[in-house]
Amino acid sequence: MTSSSSATATQSSADPASQYHIDVMTAIARAVYPSAVSVEKSFIESRVFGRIEPKPGHFEGLITTIEAVDSYAQARFGGEITELPPGRRRQVLQSMGVTTVHPTADGTTAERVRFYLINDLLYVLFTSPKSSELTGIDNPPGHPGGREAYQRSPREDEQ
Repeated sequence: MTSSSSATATQSSADPASQYHIDVMTAIARAVYPSAVSVEKSFIESRVFGRIEPKPGHFEGLITTIEAVDSYAQARFGGEITELPPGRRRQVLQSMGVTTVHPTADGTTAERVRFYLINDLLYVLFTSPKSSELTGIDNPPGHPGGREAYQRSPREDEQ
């Protein structure tokens, strides 16, 4: 785990994630997201770490879980998570128990990975402007629909 230790030591308080953390999270996103989604490092950097921290300590918890997944992959699967193919990365998460636990911020490692890492990845995917193309939901229930919805008469929606 030398790469994560040195990466953590070099990150500043203004920049919560090092390039190592962004690379690992990008690799995990490529395993978690549908194959139709093209994941770029810039997307992870801007949408996950570029947003306002949801709660104090959230990014610290996220970074800790990123390192935990990579350490687990190295110990149990013989390589860093970034070196494994997406299918193998999914196996890492399944083997950790991440796919069957309830997300809990202060729970077991699997529960924390689900809370911080997986939930953050899903949040940024579904709040991204591109998500409507993937999900087929242009206006989720409860969402006003944007400017175009206010420029149509109610009768146009009925047709």
